[in-house]
Amino acid sequence: MTFLLIALVVLLAVSIFRFYRQRTYLNVLTEDQFREGYRKAQLIDVREPQEFERGHILGARNIPVTQMKQRLVEMRKDKPVYLYCQNSSRSARAAQLLHKKGFKEIYQLKGGFKKWTGKIKTKK
Repeated sequence: MTFLLIALVVLLAVSIFRFYRQRTYLNVLTEDQFREGYRKAQLIDVREPQEFERGHILGARNIPVTQMKQRLVEMRKDKPVYLYCQNSSRSARAAQLLHKKGFKEIYQLKGGFKKWTGKIKTKK
């Protein structure tokens, strides 16, 4: 029982540490803030292709987080990166990877695509 309690405390401490460290390189934006800047940036939808086809923010490119390491050559480090997924968890993982690879300006849509009220495009 003591071991489980110690493991739980360590896990919680690591999670809190990651959360605060992530705040140093990932800027979480409201929909209005996101809308103001994404046209001058690289707008990346990190969901899987089938999710992207069902609907995505107009102008977004689909680079799933599962393929991001292999597709980094498609992205520029000198331009801001605006990320989103369905609810923000995958885009946070993508942001961590981009940060490790030297990207500096990384932004995430608060609440993800499910909270987006702007224009979308769907595959017909």
